[in-house]
Amino acid sequence: MRFNSSILTSLLCAGISFVTAAQTPADTLRLSREECVAIALQESPTVKVADLEVKRMDYSKKEVLASLFPSIDFSGAYQRSIELQTVSMNMGGQSQQFKMGTDNVWNFGFSAAMPLVNASLWKSISLSDTQILQSLENARASRLDMVNGINQAYYALMLAIDSREVIKANYDLAKFNADIYKKQFEAGTASEYDVLRSSVQVTNIEPELLQADIAVKQCQLQLKVLMGMDAEVTVMPTIDLRDMKREMYGYALDGDRTLSRNTSLRSIDLSHKLAEQNVTLQKMAWVPSLAATFNINWNAMSNGNALKNQIFNPYSTVGLALQVPIFSGGSKLQKLRQAQVQVKEIELQRENLVNSLNMQVDLALDNIDRQVRQINSSESGMVQAAKALEIMQKSFEIGAATYLDLRDSEMANTSAQLAYLQSIYNYLISTSELDTLLGKEEALGIPSESSPAK
Repeated sequence: MRFNSSILTSLLCAGISFVTAAQTPADTLRLSREECVAIALQESPTVKVADLEVKRMDYSKKEVLASLFPSIDFSGAYQRSIELQTVSMNMGGQSQQFKMGTDNVWNFGFSAAMPLVNASLWKSISLSDTQILQSLENARASRLDMVNGINQAYYALMLAIDSREVIKANYDLAKFNADIYKKQFEAGTASEYDVLRSSVQVTNIEPELLQADIAVKQCQLQLKVLMGMDAEVTVMPTIDLRDMKREMYGYALDGDRTLSRNTSLRSIDLSHKLAEQNVTLQKMAWVPSLAATFNINWNAMSNGNALKNQIFNPYSTVGLALQVPIFSGGSKLQKLRQAQVQVKEIELQRENLVNSLNMQVDLALDNIDRQVRQINSSESGMVQAAKALEIMQKSFEIGAATYLDLRDSEMANTSAQLAYLQSIYNYLISTSELDTLLGKEEALGIPSESSPAK
């Protein structure tokens, strides 16, 4: 007995519809890629750490600024004499000895100092500004890496779900054929070999279906980990890979390959600026510094009880403190030379980085162009495989083809669908990685309000 092609086609569609229309648990969240990105940027510990580092560097700058203001200290001391100092004096040819000092000595007061001329301190403020910019860029890099990770996890989940649907449809069709042959064998119209052969086909697909289910769960877990969500919540995408195809070809025509927003290049430029400022800072070590000082103190001296009959007498001073560096064994010169060498090192590193980034961009654009062609080729192959399956079904109906021929055609059709989905996935991953490489926040879907530069 042969199968009608309309029955096979209907069963294939029914298998896909069964998967897509299945009831989802109550704790299932259907999230778009943009929503996943927003959640990750808000909940990710990596992004939070980067933001805290920006805040820490801001406090560091305020610490440097605080050095420009007067510093005021309070000090107090009490001294109790156990044995007064003995003083010997030669008076009229005779040696005289007497005790000098008091039992109690109190001394307390306030001291204040304020830098008037301090070139090193002034230069340190500009270094702090550059360090804050570095922290901002590091926070931006963390966001770019996080969003790229979310994109890859989201696309992987879409691929896993769509691939499972294709395998499930193929499994349902093989199981349907096996049930038909089993009923025919019981009715005496099919051989036992046909039953065994169709059962083996079902058994061969079961591990693929199980692996597809595991892949979906793994992708969901990876996405939830990146988003910082509860493991018990099931996350599902709002669209499938085929939906993505309608809006993804514009990227290859964009042609924007500038490296001005690349986070590695920005970071090394800031490091170069910081190194140049450090050279200037080392030169400032030869510049004299001038500070204003003020002191006011009270002291009291008495014998007997330390808490009675104390008379505190005030005294105060005001002055200028000048410090002129003259010689320090050459340490300042060696520090300056180290800073100058570091500048040259960073310049060479930047040159190498630019060459490497340009090469990566060229390779990424070539990959994207090749993957666009692969999508078109896979789509054409999928159409041809579907047409070949239809022809084979009709041949099988009239007895011109065997069941093995039909199964081979069905498997080829399944492989063609999986290859088509894989080609779309590869394209999306490549564009996300290139967007990350170029630092294109808007292309990755990073909200403007989350930018650390704001």
